[in-house]
Amino acid sequence: MADNDSFRPEARKARGLTDRRGRDLIAERRIVSAVSEIYERWGFEPLDTPAIEHADALGKFLPDADRPNEGVFAFQDDDEQWLALRYDLTAPLARFAAEHWQTLAKPYRRYAFGPVWRNEKPGPGRFREFIQCDADTVGSDRPEADAEIVAMAVEGLSAAGVPEGGAVLKINTRKLLNGLLDRLGVAPGGQTLAVLRAIDKLDRLGDAGVRDLLGKGRLDESGAFTKGAELAGDQIEPVLAFLGAGAEGRSATLNALSDVVGGSAEGDAGLEELSRIDAALKGLGVGDDQATFDPSVVRGLEYYTGAVFEAELVLKGPVESLKLGSVGGGGRYDDLVARFTGERAPATGFSFGVSRLAYALQSMREAEAGPRGPVVIIAFEDSAMADYFAVASELRGAGIAAEVYLGRSGLKAQMKYADRRLSPAAILIGGDELAAGTVTIKDLDLGRKLAAGADVETWRSERPGQFTVPRSGMVQAVRDIVNGKG
Repeated sequence: MADNDSFRPEARKARGLTDRRGRDLIAERRIVSAVSEIYERWGFEPLDTPAIEHADALGKFLPDADRPNEGVFAFQDDDEQWLALRYDLTAPLARFAAEHWQTLAKPYRRYAFGPVWRNEKPGPGRFREFIQCDADTVGSDRPEADAEIVAMAVEGLSAAGVPEGGAVLKINTRKLLNGLLDRLGVAPGGQTLAVLRAIDKLDRLGDAGVRDLLGKGRLDESGAFTKGAELAGDQIEPVLAFLGAGAEGRSATLNALSDVVGGSAEGDAGLEELSRIDAALKGLGVGDDQATFDPSVVRGLEYYTGAVFEAELVLKGPVESLKLGSVGGGGRYDDLVARFTGERAPATGFSFGVSRLAYALQSMREAEAGPRGPVVIIAFEDSAMADYFAVASELRGAGIAAEVYLGRSGLKAQMKYADRRLSPAAILIGGDELAAGTVTIKDLDLGRKLAAGADVETWRSERPGQFTVPRSGMVQAVRDIVNGKG
């Protein structure tokens, strides 16, 4: 390496990480704010835990090599303790609940938001650092606690900006499949895990691919062979029937599942659990189009102990090609706190993948105008800066984002600045406007729409979207532009 005077590091960011500018940060902040407001209205209190935890507190990500980097970013402290960036917000909650269990009001209802880090392969919409927003109830084994979490997630998706009919919460319980596999004589352990992994590929491979993986195995197009679960033919068909039971509403799905898994102790317990969740969801006003029972939902093979939830976008448009999968999920994890205390503490929760949801919503709307910038007040001369600031303050006082241009460029460059910020309007105040008590407003949204179809000379001569109003009418005129009524 060259000496410090000549060395210049390459300007680059680590793989799987992203620089988030204004529109990304604003989108994430709005989602967190909207969802947090719902959590608080439902009686959940905020909690903020450190970004760094002891590696052994993160559950399955334990130091089993020189560096425990299987899924987490870890390092060794000066006291030789392994520390790691948190993988999610749930493991820190379990540690906190175990530490303060005697003093907490139980059930303990908390929500949290913040960045988490995962040392895994990045991809479209899949980052190594991203924002989550969780709500959890610790200390209740009631299925109604699961239903409440689902209902909050449904409301949260709407508040985050997902249009009506744009998402669905899928619900399942591990008890149903466990009961079915027990009836079929499937060996617990490796064979059961192979069945779960096969089911998890239903969306990608369809019934035929899952059938192969439940049996001897599957040969893909590349020639690679994936070993199957080695189920017999009379075992495979009931599993496929189980997966197909979720095509109708919640009540019809329960009836269909009863025919498949009823009769086993764990299966009957799962049916009772879903029946009570269904009743509670009806009481909470959550319809079949918002939350449905789906036997194919498999989450956290060794993590969840009962009900599981997954939020899936069903949006139309560019987001479809991104195949983002779920934008949130959760379920019941009754064993997590027990890792610290030795005593089971029932818990259930849901986590929004804020960064992924923001990415999906922006991708869906990528053909639209994009995020709004502030109204820009053009600075013509230094002597009038106080007047420009007074205009900006008046707009901000009316709830309209505004800024005075503080560079030293001319009018043309200032207008280009406002356009690059995607400002809805620019305000021009020269000597004539100051003397007359008026402002000239440039409707930049209208200008963008007209620019595509106008020739250059017409564009320059007609100055579309530019008009002058009395100062007293400025706020309403700008508000009309911001609201699309310009």
